[in-house]
Amino acid sequence: MSKAKAPRRVGDNEALAVGTTIRGSAQKLNLVAALIRGKKAEDALNILAFSKRAMARDASKVLASAIANAENNHNLDVDALIVAEASVGKSVTMKRFHTRGRGKSTRILKPFSRLRIVVREAEEA
Repeated sequence: MSKAKAPRRVGDNEALAVGTTIRGSAQKLNLVAALIRGKKAEDALNILAFSKRAMARDASKVLASAIANAENNHNLDVDALIVAEASVGKSVTMKRFHTRGRGKSTRILKPFSRLRIVVREAEEA
């Protein structure tokens, strides 16, 4: 009477990695994710390594995790991987306060983002 196995969220020739709490806004992270959508996995790692944007380091870690999942968990060919999907969404937001003049304060929002990367093994044409 065990629970049924959960179905895979991605296809048989795909692997997934999710970064749940990446510090920074989703809008800025989406600019980095747009750089790697549809690229080969090796090229995408190089693009992120030489990008000047600070969030490229976190995106690179999530992409490396997706590549490792593809190789170790799903036995996919690393050389044939492409970034099939790189989607960004909002995560938690820390609320902080900053004291101002005349006894007032203002709210500071420190947003976090989610990054979901799916790599797919390209079919040889």
